[in-house]
Amino acid sequence: MEAVRFELSPSEIPETWYNMAADLEYVAPALSPATGRPVTRDDMLRTMPEALVDQELSREPEFEIPGEVRQFYAQWRPTPLIRARNLERALDTPARIYFKHEGVGPTGSFKPNSAVPQAYYNKRAGKSGLIAETGAGQWGSAISFAASLFGLDAKVFMVRVSFQQKPHHRSLMQMFGASCTPSPSAETEAGRAVLQEQPDFPGSLSVAKSEALQVAFSDPRWGYTRGSALNHVCAHQTVIGQEAIVQMQRAGDYPDIVVACAGGGSNLAGLAFPFLRARLRGGPQVRLIAAEPAACPSLTQGRIAYDFSDTAGLTSLTRTHTLGHKFVPPPVHAGGLRAHNIAPLVSRVVEEGLMEAVALRQRDCFEAGVLFTRTEGIVPAPESTHAIRAAVDEALRAREEGVARTILFGLSGHGNFDLSAYERYLGGALADDSIDPQALEIGRNSIPVLAGAAS
Repeated sequence: MEAVRFELSPSEIPETWYNMAADLEYVAPALSPATGRPVTRDDMLRTMPEALVDQELSREPEFEIPGEVRQFYAQWRPTPLIRARNLERALDTPARIYFKHEGVGPTGSFKPNSAVPQAYYNKRAGKSGLIAETGAGQWGSAISFAASLFGLDAKVFMVRVSFQQKPHHRSLMQMFGASCTPSPSAETEAGRAVLQEQPDFPGSLSVAKSEALQVAFSDPRWGYTRGSALNHVCAHQTVIGQEAIVQMQRAGDYPDIVVACAGGGSNLAGLAFPFLRARLRGGPQVRLIAAEPAACPSLTQGRIAYDFSDTAGLTSLTRTHTLGHKFVPPPVHAGGLRAHNIAPLVSRVVEEGLMEAVALRQRDCFEAGVLFTRTEGIVPAPESTHAIRAAVDEALRAREEGVARTILFGLSGHGNFDLSAYERYLGGALADDSIDPQALEIGRNSIPVLAGAAS
């Protein structure tokens, strides 16, 4: 019998997180919106425990994973690497296709990989609650789960359109004891300002972030958590790629292409960065592909500039590919990919030509997701279908060229809570959303103009 599933033992959970910043010649500092100068440790300590500030600013190659965090990781890690043999046959491709299955985690996605350590460090810093914004609900669910592990309260602002589209995600948060509020809300100044201007506003991740930050600033008992983008979050997710490298060795193979979906960037970083580190240190020349939605294409249509991560301009300014902090994407079902900008480390890697990006349409991605379900028996999250679509396209290209490439993609989460979206697709009612030129213009016009900050 041919092996299709490659497992590791709990003792093989990585002992360190990998920091991509160590292998880049230049990492642009975040800037204070008040001074225009690089943010200080004191600036960061307003919303982050000292240990996470150290990780965010560090150029060290690795951070030790605390023993208590590794013990919690052992509840679901290492996650399996699976060869998609049935998908290969359906595509009639010579390509070998593997996927790293993060949907086996306790909340159905990769997000607990960072939620648990953030809860751990906030608990040690004396916080009694965690606050977060969430797009599709994966981060909100993960932080609610992590808070419950450490006896912390949790409060989540969820993008309104996802709050309405994905009721099971908010129910899961409530199961863990968290409160979940649709954003924009009347609870914060930022939310009230948006509702006054546009009462039927569908919400955006940047507005939800503004609301969460305002609550955190007003009440020091809350620890503000980051679901993606920042350096330390990307580092926490590298357990995915580190495990995958060992598992590919167990499979007697190595990827020519690594694909992951791209929103805020931490899932992509988690799978791709360890392979990039190996490549930069003399390993195989693997291609890295970021698969983003055509409706929110920060990497393929964004401008490289300093910008805020939230609508109200409460965050520091980071240099990244951005569509503008006032850009509002259409309500696609891949809510976790509706971010106007991406992780600065991912942005830098793309800028240096070490990673490429593709923008994909919603219906094309759902088509690939249904094919994956019918061949591999797993319903993928709408976000994950972008990685599947890109992997399928590469497998078909391998068939056309007659080349037996090895493709690895990240299955960032399962779609068991997203069956209503698949129902719409199967019924022909799913819109093929694309970027709105007017929304793009509004977003780009919101990008701050900072003298000397473009390089």
